[in-house]
Amino acid sequence: GPVALATGLGQIVFTSLIGFVIAIAMDMSYLSAAYVSVALTFSSTIIIVKLLSDKKEIDSLHGQIALGFLIVQDIAAILALVGLTTLGASVTGEDSGYLSLLMIGAKGLGLLGAVALLMKYVIPYLTQRLSNSLELLTLFAIAWAVLLGASSELLGFSREVGAFLAGVSLASTAFRDSIGARLTSLRDFLLLFFFIDLGARLDWSMVGSQLGASLVFSIFVLVGNPLIVLMIMGGMGYRRRTGFLAGLTVAQISEFSLIVAALGLSIGHITEETMGLITLVGVVTIFLSTYMILYSYPLYRVLSSPLKIFERRNPYREADIDTFAETGAVDVILMGLGNYGSGLMEHLLRRKNAIVGIDFDPGALDMWRKKGVPVLYGDMADPEMHEHLPLKKAQWVISAVRSKEMNLALIHNLKKDGYTGKVALTATNSQEAAEFEKAGANLVFRPFKDATEQAADALTYAMDFLPKSVDWPVSFLELRIRSDASSAGQTIRELPLSALGISILAASRGGRIFYEPTPDFRIFPADRLLLMGHPAGLKDAETILNHLEARRDAEDTDRFEIAEIKVSEDSDFSGKSLAELHFRQKFGATLVGIRRGQNQITTINPAERLQGGDCLIVIGKSSTIKELKSLAPV
Repeated sequence: GPVALATGLGQIVFTSLIGFVIAIAMDMSYLSAAYVSVALTFSSTIIIVKLLSDKKEIDSLHGQIALGFLIVQDIAAILALVGLTTLGASVTGEDSGYLSLLMIGAKGLGLLGAVALLMKYVIPYLTQRLSNSLELLTLFAIAWAVLLGASSELLGFSREVGAFLAGVSLASTAFRDSIGARLTSLRDFLLLFFFIDLGARLDWSMVGSQLGASLVFSIFVLVGNPLIVLMIMGGMGYRRRTGFLAGLTVAQISEFSLIVAALGLSIGHITEETMGLITLVGVVTIFLSTYMILYSYPLYRVLSSPLKIFERRNPYREADIDTFAETGAVDVILMGLGNYGSGLMEHLLRRKNAIVGIDFDPGALDMWRKKGVPVLYGDMADPEMHEHLPLKKAQWVISAVRSKEMNLALIHNLKKDGYTGKVALTATNSQEAAEFEKAGANLVFRPFKDATEQAADALTYAMDFLPKSVDWPVSFLELRIRSDASSAGQTIRELPLSALGISILAASRGGRIFYEPTPDFRIFPADRLLLMGHPAGLKDAETILNHLEARRDAEDTDRFEIAEIKVSEDSDFSGKSLAELHFRQKFGATLVGIRRGQNQITTINPAERLQGGDCLIVIGKSSTIKELKSLAPV
């Protein structure tokens, strides 16, 4: 969008100008300074995509903005390569410059026109035909990139120009996500050879003489480029955190920088020393910026306060996603609205829970906002985001994100903010679950473990034991009882299935099968029932059995409370044992302990006799505790 274009072009202009001034100040020639300044402007898209994908931030706001201005950089790099190719061809003869320029221009337009026609009429048809086989689709994508790369080189351009056009053409198809997913491992494998080539370019005999200059330019790229992006995005109304995280993605030079330098070397514009300088800057910045991106959140926490000068008083670009319509009671704050989080959101909404959703994917936020769910843009690891959350109202804070570092940071920040509710985190394995529980999580979800248990239940279901075909007008239906179904907890006798002509042949629970269950058989959530009857009756039975509760009963919403009830000196309770008082049966509350003077009785014996002045520690429903408090002292 506009922010990607403005940031990309602005960063290119400012970086090249400042880099040129620094190079001139270091006594470089104007031509060498121009090449160095251009090389400093381009950042490595392939490395950034790899890092953001690994951190699962590719769909975040700062991730989308970063990808946008990196594409702008790539387009500028392609234009620079075409220009240098034309310039290189023109130096072959004094009178052939204009002719070479016309020839290169004609070849470039011809290549673009051919790719455009193929994108419109051929590639969609081919990808559609090949989509039945992912292997063929992947091979076609690779072959197409190689073909365009070779054609581009044959026409006098660099291979990278053709490869870029191949990527653009494949991105226009309906199968770009499938192709991208299949090429991920190949991308990571080929990235290894990029670093091998980068290391091979280093001439160690020149490193010593270029060490000082490379240090200056590396600091400029590592610090200056992110600051340029931060200032541009801050001026456009984005928060400093978004600008900082996006800015870190330009803290290294690109493979295009090395290609531009290599072209300049081949046509005699720069020397081996300048080429070595650019290569050394590439090695240093790629190495250090990788760790800056991997540890971007701790780095931001350290620099957050000084970076306030780059944030407008009203960061209006994110104002609409930083706030949400205030609600009354908030049952759950759900962080992470991906596949697992969205499924959890739907189930909680069906149970009439009041939920606030948190995610950094604008697409996910728009989807839930259209459904009327209050949502907020934010990163769960961002402590500043907690200022916008209704933590005092929420009973639960749930993380549906499977990230150990983010979950631990979340629970740390919640404790720091004084949150008194309960916390549920999502773990990928038992080791993470143990760490979360040790950190203070009240509940730990294990999606993969839970899913395997349900899969095992499904495989042991009684439906497998039915005959393959029945010569009779009868049908069968396998049905799983949902945890929020109104039939859960009822007996078969209480269900109106007989009126529909429906019989329950078997029920599966926890891997055990109950054949021909009796009318007193009680149905529980997650039970799998095998129904038999007429197709129309089976459809009605499915509706009845999985009918959702229309509302939450007042009894269900009654909370447990703990209170102290004092025994007066002249109380009828004094001198009597708990067994004699029938305390639980009489008051509907459980005695947890007794505070007697300086002593605490935590193990309750029914024969324990109460004394005047005792403080009874009781737990029960809020209505029961309220009634007991009205009687105090007893």
